[in-house]
Amino acid sequence: MSSVAVLTPESFAEHRSGLKDQEITGCVPEDEAYIPTYLEAFPPLPEKGAPGEKTGEPALPWGSKIRPIKASVITQVFHVPLEERRYKDNSQFGEGEEAKVCLDIMQRTGAHIELSLAKDQGLSIMVTGKLDSVMKARKEIVARLQTQASATVAIPKEHHRFVIGKNGEKLQELELKTATKIAIPRPDDPSANIRITGTKEGIEKARHEILLISAEQDKRAVERLSLEKAFHPFIAGAHNRLVQELSQETGARISIPPPSLPKDEIVITGEKEAVALAVNRIRAIYEDKKRKTTTISVEVKKSQHKYIIGPKGNTLQEILEATGVSVEMPPLDSASETIILRGEPDKLGPALTQVYAKAKSVMVVEVSAPAWLHRFIIGKKGQNIGRITQQLPRVHIEFTDGEERISLEGPTEEVELAQTQIQEIIKDLLVRMDYTEVNIDQRFHRHLIGKNGANINRIKEQYKVSVRIPQDSERSNLVRIEGDPKGVQMARRELIEMVQRMENERTKDLIVEQKFHRTIIGQKGEKIKEVRDKFPEVIITFPDPSQKSDIVQLRGPKNEVEKCAKFLQKIIADLIENSFSLSVPIFKQFHKNIIGKGGANIKKIREETNTKIDLPTENSNSETIVITGKKNNCEAARDRILAIQRDLANIKETEVAIPAKLHNSLIGSKGCLVRSIMEDCGGVHIHFPSEGSGSDKVTIRGPAGEVEKAKKQLLQLAEEKQVNNFTVELQAKPEYHKFLIGRGGANIRRVRDRTGARIIFPSPDDTEQELITIVGKEEAVRQAQKELEILVKNLDDVVEDSMEVDVRHHRHFVCRRGQVLRELAEEYGGVAVSFPRTGSSSQKVTLKGAKDCVEAAKKRIQEIIEDLESQVNVEVAVPQRHHRAIMGPKGSRIQNITREHEVQIKFPERDDSAAGQDASPQENGDVSPEAEFVPRKCDIITISGRVEKCELARAALLALVPITEDIEVSYDLHRYIIGQKGSGIRKLMEEYEVNIWVPQPERQLDVIRVTGLAANVERAKLGLLERVKELQAEQEDRALRSFKVTVSVDPKFHPKIIGRKGAVISQIRKDHDVSIQFPDKGDDQQDLIVICGYERNVEEARQAIQQLVSELQEMVSQDVHLDPRTHARIIGARGKAIRKLMEEFKVDIRFPQPGSDEPDKVTVTGLPDTVDAAIDHLLNLEEDYLLSVTETETLAAYMKPPSRHGGGGGAGGLDDSSGGPAKGFVVRDAPWNAAGNKAPDMSSAEDFPTFGTGVAPKQTSAWGPKKF
Repeated sequence: MSSVAVLTPESFAEHRSGLKDQEITGCVPEDEAYIPTYLEAFPPLPEKGAPGEKTGEPALPWGSKIRPIKASVITQVFHVPLEERRYKDNSQFGEGEEAKVCLDIMQRTGAHIELSLAKDQGLSIMVTGKLDSVMKARKEIVARLQTQASATVAIPKEHHRFVIGKNGEKLQELELKTATKIAIPRPDDPSANIRITGTKEGIEKARHEILLISAEQDKRAVERLSLEKAFHPFIAGAHNRLVQELSQETGARISIPPPSLPKDEIVITGEKEAVALAVNRIRAIYEDKKRKTTTISVEVKKSQHKYIIGPKGNTLQEILEATGVSVEMPPLDSASETIILRGEPDKLGPALTQVYAKAKSVMVVEVSAPAWLHRFIIGKKGQNIGRITQQLPRVHIEFTDGEERISLEGPTEEVELAQTQIQEIIKDLLVRMDYTEVNIDQRFHRHLIGKNGANINRIKEQYKVSVRIPQDSERSNLVRIEGDPKGVQMARRELIEMVQRMENERTKDLIVEQKFHRTIIGQKGEKIKEVRDKFPEVIITFPDPSQKSDIVQLRGPKNEVEKCAKFLQKIIADLIENSFSLSVPIFKQFHKNIIGKGGANIKKIREETNTKIDLPTENSNSETIVITGKKNNCEAARDRILAIQRDLANIKETEVAIPAKLHNSLIGSKGCLVRSIMEDCGGVHIHFPSEGSGSDKVTIRGPAGEVEKAKKQLLQLAEEKQVNNFTVELQAKPEYHKFLIGRGGANIRRVRDRTGARIIFPSPDDTEQELITIVGKEEAVRQAQKELEILVKNLDDVVEDSMEVDVRHHRHFVCRRGQVLRELAEEYGGVAVSFPRTGSSSQKVTLKGAKDCVEAAKKRIQEIIEDLESQVNVEVAVPQRHHRAIMGPKGSRIQNITREHEVQIKFPERDDSAAGQDASPQENGDVSPEAEFVPRKCDIITISGRVEKCELARAALLALVPITEDIEVSYDLHRYIIGQKGSGIRKLMEEYEVNIWVPQPERQLDVIRVTGLAANVERAKLGLLERVKELQAEQEDRALRSFKVTVSVDPKFHPKIIGRKGAVISQIRKDHDVSIQFPDKGDDQQDLIVICGYERNVEEARQAIQQLVSELQEMVSQDVHLDPRTHARIIGARGKAIRKLMEEFKVDIRFPQPGSDEPDKVTVTGLPDTVDAAIDHLLNLEEDYLLSVTETETLAAYMKPPSRHGGGGGAGGLDDSSGGPAKGFVVRDAPWNAAGNKAPDMSSAEDFPTFGTGVAPKQTSAWGPKKF
């Protein structure tokens, strides 16, 4: 620790070396003769962004990356099982101790807690709040609401690592196996005790397993004795006292398996002599008890067994201690009621007496009570039942929903007393209370309840009854009313009246265009309010605007709904009539004339025609004026507006007759053609009649010359379109159309190719189904028309013909409701094909229709027969369990095969009796698996068709048979592959189109089974193995990153290690990629800092922290006295200068607060050398700044303004005997001293104007013209 130097005023003055205090008076300083240069007196400012200049701060405060805002509120949910709940009074849930505890925790921590009761009576707890509040709340909840047993087991410290296992695998396995939490002390902790937390049975199992592991690793003697399980209690003694005494006497460690573990083996470890002695003693006890003891069996009701066992098995231990008899109980999950007592004959009697006493110490009684009375028996907030349980705390009362009984359990006398009290309550309630059930249609339930329960709550309060309306999911019509008999009847009457009123209600839908909805509703709903006031019993519902629906719903009494509907329809009719719209193009320059002065013209037109006229905005390019109202009124307004335009300019209007069918082609895509003509002809307006009007008149309006030019261009374009748009219509029966088109459009394509004309057949939606349109050049259209007319004429010549078809093929044509015959008729111009009746031996088939169609149909039938005769049946044996997978969704896969290969596939009938025989077949689905596959009738799939196509179909069918492949995947990785809520496994199954089976966790198998198509299974296997590699790599990385080291650091250094806003510790974390945790305020060991990460990084971070601590330990603080006038200069703007100085010298500098007793005291903290260097630098700065301060003060006195009356002092307060103007401040090499420049006249009010004077400046003044 270096000594601290204390600066005195004398040493400080000495340090300044040469700075002498001069009394500033009216005298001239010694250096008066020296005249500074202009650059010395007025040094130039440094240039912005000069090279090498360090500002110490970023150029812009917003240039740095903005950290993302993190949510300050978090939510955590956890579960407390029933057996671990401290308060289990379910009848008072939400009102008992649990609620009080939660309220207290919420007040103490500021977190929000919500409790809910699960179906298993476990407790679900949701905690919401800031992170630290949630953590504190959760800690208190676990401590105050959850009970768990815990125990410790001591094994040698060197054996701990064997319990943990490689990468903690053994410990995880042990915790999973025993359902406990095992806490092993850290290596630096001298304690050898391992703490086990969990259920008593789990603790016993874990303790036994840990002791076994320790025994196996113990280098001393280990002896295993296999003795009958029945004699273990005698060796262990009551409460394990005998085995503990034996361990203490011999010095050997004796491990006896707990009763729940079905093992006979007792393990003894320790020194050889001690083990041998313990073995002899145990064998002696065993031989003695085996020789002397006998057994008796008794039958006790299964329900009473738990009272014999007692809490945590204490009762059995008490019987063993008192009588020396072991009581062997059957497992709780067993149906056996036999209890075996083992002991010496003279002691079996007293033991049996105790067993019966314990069995009968608790009584279970059931009291009959209607289920609807249960909640009244319990009372409001459990008041009634609470009085009984407070008086008789050892009686447990249980109500079961839906059952007409109440269970009481406890000591016999108290149970009988509680039974009497409950029966009295039931008797009283049956006298005072009544209930009834009303059958009400479910559709009325929500109306009975009302908005936010208004109706039903009113009935409950008015009649003091309880009304239970079933949930929609129950699909029940029974409404139950409970309470005072008179109130029940009155409530029932009111509910029935409400239902009758609702049954008289009617709902009517009005179709109203959505564009009128807003108008009908009116501003702020004023108009619809008037309608509702007029029809108060009718509910009018408009659809949400986002639904784009036109349906307005009316609901209420039938007559009122009808009246309201008529009223609304009248309003709608008026709206429709007044919603006619016209668009009038008017040249932009005439819009102001149409508006008139102050809007007079447009207002007059609106009023006289009763229309709404909208003009485009002034800065809009549109020239269209929109008129809305009744049709006649709109047309009148349009004529008046056009008349104004004609009067104002030489506007000509002409009409051109162009066939309506050419209008769309003349307008062009999005109006491009007509727009080009209008732009080319000086902005004329061309108006086509509305589509569907049938009018041929096209109106052109604009300047006379431009109108003629536009007319010429329009007619020329129409002529071109007419030439290439010649159209002819042809009539042909709809049934001929498919024949004219041909298979795949072959016939019609030939006509098009030969003639070049386009032939359009009617779509199914067209009204004229017989009309065929031919479009193109006139010559091509005529030629195509001629060819089609010939074809149609041939089709009109109906002929009748016949052919011979073998009887065995008839079924193919007539099956499936004549599907093949329908296809022939559609394809060949409606030809009628008649086959002989079923059962007839005739082979004659009659065809009737157009000659060409009949010939084509005969040819097609012959082709089908040839295919049928060459057909073969191929059988494919596939296990029945795969048939559904082969078919695919809705048989899509089979349909694809039949369509692609032109075959028929028939699946056998399902044989459910054979399903059980498929339990262990070969899963790869091949027809010849390794395990012998004997095809059954239900396994045979039949394929019919040509030989070569059947073979192709067979191969395609077998390719669809799913295979199953087992992939070896470590059990530890299964949960990661499954993913959160199964998302990972679902993604794999969807991506590869396979089914993936993961074994149950308790089986702990290292295999995953993949089923699907062979190609998909192979892809899934590769994908799964790739995922396994990723998980293994993550696991290895996680293990490497979990290396931990604790560093002991005095808490006083923690703030310095953390740094301002965590800057220092964040930098260490970032530099070394580690996690560093500081102790919480309530922790016992406040000096421990935990570092976690990769081993090398952790070591480097530890060294960095230790180095930082060593530097902090070496730091000293020294005070230095600096003139307060210099503090602001040293600190700099916004502390910039002092921060730079602290960074440069690696010290912390603290200035006194305003109003401090020692305003000149500055504290410097850091390493001794850096503190001394920083103090020296501060003193130097003070010296420089004091000189500047002194000069400034001197200059201020020297530069006092001269007296306006000449009697004042000169510069610096000097007397001037001449009484002339002051000398002023003089500099050398000033800009005005250069050749051609004139020095400014300091006495001139023009060169140096005084604010507020009225001197008029000259035009050449450098200050510019004066502003008034």
